[in-house]
Amino acid sequence: MRRIGVLTSGGDAPGMNAAIRAVERSASRRRIEVVGYIDGYNGLVNDDRTTLTDRTVGNVIQRGGTFLGTSRCPEFREPEGRARAAENMRKARVDGLVVVGGDGSFKGALALSEEHDIPVVGIPGTIDNDVWGTEETLGFDTAVNAAMRAIDQVRDTSESTGMMFFVEVMGRSSGAIALHTAVAAGAVGVLVPESHSDIWQLAERVESSAARGKRSHIIVVAEGDEAGGAFGVAERFREVLDFPHRVVVLGHIQRGGAPTTRDRVIASQSGALAAQALADGRWNVMIGMQGMRPVEVPLAEVVEHQAPPADYGLLQLAQDLAG
Repeated sequence: MRRIGVLTSGGDAPGMNAAIRAVERSASRRRIEVVGYIDGYNGLVNDDRTTLTDRTVGNVIQRGGTFLGTSRCPEFREPEGRARAAENMRKARVDGLVVVGGDGSFKGALALSEEHDIPVVGIPGTIDNDVWGTEETLGFDTAVNAAMRAIDQVRDTSESTGMMFFVEVMGRSSGAIALHTAVAAGAVGVLVPESHSDIWQLAERVESSAARGKRSHIIVVAEGDEAGGAFGVAERFREVLDFPHRVVVLGHIQRGGAPTTRDRVIASQSGALAAQALADGRWNVMIGMQGMRPVEVPLAEVVEHQAPPADYGLLQLAQDLAG
């Protein structure tokens, strides 16, 4: 290969810039040129791209988000849009493509490859950690740390006032962020989409801990919980136990900010292996993390399988350690 492209798709995630940097620098060492497509698949469809060099990807490893941009592209979901994207790549002599995104982005990449014989490699980038075939996605560690720091601050007010806080974290239909945050922040309870919300049990736990003199009560709620997020849980809880409370929705602060060391390392490993795979003729794979090491997972298997279930061991641990 003489030239490859890279794009970021779906929701932005800390570590995407570090992955772009690793793709470019790893490719350039093999004398392969790299172009970056602007705003995800929109750049591919509209041939909106920029040449990347060692200098243009300098000083980005510490930045959150994605300097290439990301957005939805309805045109790419249609065969005609993918055909247009493929033709643009051929005209620009772009021989392969690295896609940093989630499972939806990978479905589009695989369709592009199967329909137009274009080599693609995926890097899982989403704070939700809901991609099959990898133990960790870019941005997850940063999002959990952001949520944990926020809850540490909320706890000060909870301890001072004796008020209970329902803290909503992101994650779509995955409870991964909520579970890890609840354990790390010492929450009294955690509610996730993968497990039925037992409001009665939660109320008993809060009432019991309050009777023992506990003043701070933090309940972490995944945004996809069937009760309707933190506000829905708080309303249901009030029907069971009349306890002063407030609701805090952390929202998109979890998706921004400088990536953690962990996310920078994962991004660097994944980007380098993605460029290497394309250069060596191994494509239609995703670079996942398994056993703390980057591995190549067939992209077809990734898109065929559902996201991994919640770690019920963490759910039990959070409940066991709640004081």
